Amino acid sequence: MTRIRPARLGLALLVTFAATAAAAHTGEGVTGGLISGFTHPILGWDHVIAMVAVGLWGAFLGMPAIWILPVVFPLVMAFGGALGVAGVPIPAVETGIALSGVVLGILIALAVRAPIWVAAVIVGAFAIFHGHAHGTELPAAANPYAYAVGFVIGTGVLHLAGIALGFLTKLPWGAYAVRAAGVVIAALGGAFLAGIA
Repeated sequence: MTRIRPARLGLALLVTFAATAAAAHTGEGVTGGLISGFTHPILGWDHVIAMVAVGLWGAFLGMPAIWILPVVFPLVMAFGGALGVAGVPIPAVETGIALSGVVLGILIALAVRAPIWVAAVIVGAFAIFHGHAHGTELPAAANPYAYAVGFVIGTGVLHLAGIALGFLTKLPWGAYAVRAAGVVIAALGGAFLAGIA
């Protein structure tokens, strides 16, 4: 049985929840390369909740979902990004991004144990919206390839933070904490959906 080190868990939580609100899809601040790509998902609460939720749900589902979901998300996100770069329209992108937090949060809060292929389809569907939103911004970036690499790395960090939170289920009270985190994620996604966050 793996033992969770409180200091490491605390650091992961601090990094995850210390992010400040950012206007994620205005196109502003997307003029840099690797660093701005890396910080973009970490400083945007809409990304933080969805990407942490992917790792958290994967950890809750256990093997092999703990690694499959955090791999599916950036791969499909890259596809959505390519659609955005190509100018292929996808309706209701911002709504899809907000719904990702709502739906994933509810799945975690209700402790839904979906088959791995269903979980991958759900995660992949939401990843298209996240990727498309940023694909439409990439052509204006000074170095779009570096930005994309930074964005994927930032996404991975958030997935790992979710996985770290998921290890709370190993503790006697951990399942309740994980489900409570799902409620918070769903509530924040609902706030984005209602336009109040």
